[in-house]
Amino acid sequence: MDCDLKVGMTAQVEKVVSEDDTAVRFGSGGVRVFATPMMIALMESAALNTVDPYLGEDLATVGLSLNVKHLAATPVGMKVTAKAELVSIEEKKLTFRVESYDEQEKIGEGTHERYIIRLSRFLERTGQKTSNIKE
Repeated sequence: MDCDLKVGMTAQVEKVVSEDDTAVRFGSGGVRVFATPMMIALMESAALNTVDPYLGEDLATVGLSLNVKHLAATPVGMKVTAKAELVSIEEKKLTFRVESYDEQEKIGEGTHERYIIRLSRFLERTGQKTSNIKE
């Protein structure tokens, strides 16, 4: 596999919580605070940014599993930062420690696994699913 990955690699992403990022908007709760699905998406983005720039041509990663706790609420207007650290490489399976913070405290933590794929083969197999759909 043509990649230059090492345990200990890190990345982080940030965003300011908007109305579009709230539990109410996602349908994941009735409160106008940062939604758990958005926190997870931010954590996945941090993990993706940790490794994808170092993958060879025609390689990408896809999410495999998440085990995350949402520890604290974050209001609209506050900045959230998600961090990912690559903690394990097992052939094509990558494991990350992920954490999220708002401007005052840790709001989430857990693990995330991603799998390295050959993009052209993945897209070909996915495309075959649509050709099998009967109308």
